[in-house]
Amino acid sequence: MKGGDLDRRVTIQRPATVDTEWGPQDGAWEDVVARLPAQVWDNLPSQSESVQGGLRLAKRPGRVRIRYMRGLSSDMRIIVHDEEDRVCEMSSEPAEIGRREWIEFTIQDFSS
Repeated sequence: MKGGDLDRRVTIQRPATVDTEWGPQDGAWEDVVARLPAQVWDNLPSQSESVQGGLRLAKRPGRVRIRYMRGLSSDMRIIVHDEEDRVCEMSSEPAEIGRREWIEFTIQDFSS
C-alpha cells in the first residue's frame, strides 16, 4: 500500500481521569494522536440492527488501517473525520500487518 492510499484522517483517544473538586473522575478522553492519515472501509450491511430498551440501534462496523505505531489497545476509541465526525469504539485488538509496517483493527459506531 502506498501513502497516497491513506485518504482519511482519524484521531485516536484513550480513557483519561480528570481531577475535579470531588476527586478523580473517569469518563474523559485524551488524544493519543490527532488527525492521523488512515484508510477506512465500511463493512457491507448485515444483521446489524437491534432493539435495546425500546430504542432501535444500528451498528456500523468498519476497518481502519494506519501506519505501524505502538501502544494501541481495544479500550481506545477512534474519531473518523468525514463531513461529520464519527466516534467509534475499537472492537478488536490491533493486528500487525507486515513487519511493523501497518496496523489494522475493526471499529464500530452506533446510531439510533
